[in-house]
Amino acid sequence: MITPRENLLRVLNHEVPAWLPVAGHCDPYNRPSREGMDPALEAAIGEVRWRGDATVVLSRYLGLDIMDWFGMSLRISRRRVTVEQQTEGDVTTRHWTTPEGDLHETVRACRDITGAVSSNWTEHPVKTAADLPALAAIFEDEVIEPDPEGIARTSQRRELIGDDGLVMGTMPGTPLGMMVRVYSGVAALAYMWMDAREELRELFAVMERNYLQRLAVGAQMDVDAIVSVDDTSTTAISPTMFEACNVDLTTTRARAAHAAGKHYFHHSCGLIRDLLPLYRRTEMDAVHAFTIPPTGDVTVAEGRAALGDRITIIASVEQLSGPMDDRLAVRESIHRMIDEARPWDHFILNVAGYPHRTVEQMRFVVDCCREVGGGPG
Repeated sequence: MITPRENLLRVLNHEVPAWLPVAGHCDPYNRPSREGMDPALEAAIGEVRWRGDATVVLSRYLGLDIMDWFGMSLRISRRRVTVEQQTEGDVTTRHWTTPEGDLHETVRACRDITGAVSSNWTEHPVKTAADLPALAAIFEDEVIEPDPEGIARTSQRRELIGDDGLVMGTMPGTPLGMMVRVYSGVAALAYMWMDAREELRELFAVMERNYLQRLAVGAQMDVDAIVSVDDTSTTAISPTMFEACNVDLTTTRARAAHAAGKHYFHHSCGLIRDLLPLYRRTEMDAVHAFTIPPTGDVTVAEGRAALGDRITIIASVEQLSGPMDDRLAVRESIHRMIDEARPWDHFILNVAGYPHRTVEQMRFVVDCCREVGGGPG
């Protein structure tokens, strides 16, 4: 009998699976409500932490395939750049001192009443083009090495999951995407794109040399796929910008991952409809967290047509995040989405926890997926 791991790899190898894989996801922000949760499950999940085992625990409880967003552990040291960090309550400030000048950033933790936690840069380190050399100096200064303890933890996670699924190693997104989310924000990037594009492109080259070193080291770990996290909602990256900065870069990353025997996923939840023809020109293996309406702007059928028959869609089951009062409508929407993806040889579903949704509601959505797509056993 085929295992969930083998079934997931079938899809990534462009074969029709024995059943449609439906994977789970749980992290400090994307986690279900504790309301009505089975006490045994609540105890098993405990405190939800990045690189914790909440995804594995929740997936097994719901009978889901496992695609664990585990990360890649690297040892990063600095030679000349120094950073001073201070945390007061939910606010963390960092002051960077580099040979090319100083940078300052502020990050605030955002806490939902359910206990879910995310973070937001309230002050980005790059304010103007004058700050670009200092950011480049930070990336040029880093020494990237394997982390023996991280390698051991990854091997332990592989053993924990076994034949039930895959381990995914995450890495920073494209330099363009990282500027949007972390280093400059949308407004400053827009000015620099118009007024200092060459300087910006020079910075991107420095950043990507660093990121490729991280990929090379991280790809030696026991992970099945490298996931580049362009987690920006993509509303700030136009197709012209992506074409200019990211098409060749993405293929270079994908080839590096493939040379190490790994798949390469591009994580880009959000409004990606007009980027899909550009994705098709790259050698990425999958679009991770493909987001359908109303959260996103492209259906599965449209995505299949735009991406072709090589790139796998790993689609979020967004029906869980939207209105669920009419469960018949929710079921019909899920069935329609799955039918659009037949014969499922380039399609995986992902069910993430939402702080306003209970495990019972998650189970209903999972059951709707299994009614059409089948399941192990």
